[in-house]
Amino acid sequence: MLSFDIRTLESTAAQVAGDLQADDPIWNAADPRPLEAVHVEGRFSSAGNGRFYFSGRFSGSVTLECRKCLTEVTRDVAEDAHFLFAPTDDPTTEDDPDVFTYDPGAHQLDIKPAVREGWLLSVPAFVDCREDCKGLCLTCGADLNNGTCNCEPVAADARWDSLRQTRNEFQA
Repeated sequence: MLSFDIRTLESTAAQVAGDLQADDPIWNAADPRPLEAVHVEGRFSSAGNGRFYFSGRFSGSVTLECRKCLTEVTRDVAEDAHFLFAPTDDPTTEDDPDVFTYDPGAHQLDIKPAVREGWLLSVPAFVDCREDCKGLCLTCGADLNNGTCNCEPVAADARWDSLRQTRNEFQA
């Protein structure tokens, strides 16, 4: 359960143990969606003056493309999470990107948008299928992890010679 009754939270903290499903409408088309549900655990409590604080952890896994060879790679994602919720009419939180707002007239507070944002910030931007990934041939697109291709080597651009020479001097 990731939606809570505000009236209950004002007097008693709630233990959170729920899942944000991979097919939930909260996800946008361009989001790196989890393979299965993102599991959320923690504690949700009142922080005074209509504010609420969540402290916990979320975890799941995601499939991304290797940045070098485009092979699908699965990675686990797990992060500690700390979310502050305040009513939209709270002037002290105006334009604060670290505070999630809610309608002060609402009876339910949903933490799914905060979990989604935490997930998006925790998913790696780039992954490699393996440490020594050779990538794709720039000419024919062959996967160089499976062996060499039959392309002719490309001659180096002479305009970069002085930079190569400087690099070699520093490496020596």
